[in-house]
Amino acid sequence: MAGEKPRRSIDEVTGLSDLCPATPQAEIPSPRRGTFPTVRPRRLRNSSAIRNLVAEHRLHASQLVLPLFVREGLTEPRAISSLPGVVQHSPESMRKAVREAAQAGLGGVMLFGIPDQRDATGSAGVDPDGVLQRAIRDTIAEVGDETVVMSDLCLDEFTDHGHCGVLDARGNVDNDATLLRYAEMALAQADAGAHVLGLSGMMDGQVAAVRSALDAAGHTDVILLAYAAKYASGFFGPFREAVESALEGDRNTYQQDPANAREALREVELDIAEGADIVMVKPALPYLDIVHAVSSQVTVPVAAYHVSGEYAMVEAAAERGWIDRERVILESLTSIRRAGASIILTYWATEAAGLLRG
Repeated sequence: MAGEKPRRSIDEVTGLSDLCPATPQAEIPSPRRGTFPTVRPRRLRNSSAIRNLVAEHRLHASQLVLPLFVREGLTEPRAISSLPGVVQHSPESMRKAVREAAQAGLGGVMLFGIPDQRDATGSAGVDPDGVLQRAIRDTIAEVGDETVVMSDLCLDEFTDHGHCGVLDARGNVDNDATLLRYAEMALAQADAGAHVLGLSGMMDGQVAAVRSALDAAGHTDVILLAYAAKYASGFFGPFREAVESALEGDRNTYQQDPANAREALREVELDIAEGADIVMVKPALPYLDIVHAVSSQVTVPVAAYHVSGEYAMVEAAAERGWIDRERVILESLTSIRRAGASIILTYWATEAAGLLRG
């Protein structure tokens, strides 16, 4: 046809005949756009076996921690409406969940206690026979050292005002008075057998205060997981239903401003200097930049909490058929791992372990 360009031979495309005269001169059509690529990243995506071979980050059940809510006075688990599939546990159902977590190979469980009675100073949180201390003992009795038993060290579940510390005469959280209460809580939880204490209150000096109290009492092996970068987030809503929070107002004076990043690094540095063994970023997905920045800077393990609001959004969208639920679960957790977290707290932990097994 007039004006049609002649087909080019392999020799014309590659110049191979100069090196290998016997190369067949088969005719091939011209590329539609430019020349053929010599670098083809798609080669490494051709099959699931190849993709697994070259995967840069891997998610494993041992990196996952399951948060569990234990409600005083329950004889049966109670559903949490904003967290589909998550419940307030009775002692019996908690032991079953802990056993399942250990059998799934999870890295640990994080226990939260919800008492019947609350007061201004969170007395139930330091009571050796309080709901959280009983849950720790029950968990240790059930699984021992098969999985890591963590407990939340904060006053918000135990105070009638819902704040993470005790209040002064003006109604503000009294940082230093709260540290004394945290030290009492730490001893109660350590005496009950917790392996790891999760310091989540964001009080200045909390790690040093707790470490000093534990060491003085001979609990030198108890690990401190510092919620070093815990943001004042709107993603905590369903959690507050789960723990029946009495909070009025907000926690902006002690939790971090979502606008700040450098501040998080400062908080992390301070907690490590005070003796934190592990540091945490909370929430996870809206703060992956913080997870990455922290993991790039420190030499201690970095955890991230995939919080209730993140979980609830996925569950709500999946219930409406808008997303592939299981795919999004693993994609979300992998993104947290990719950002640099080596430990992930997630309400999907046991289910995700099953998905990872295939």
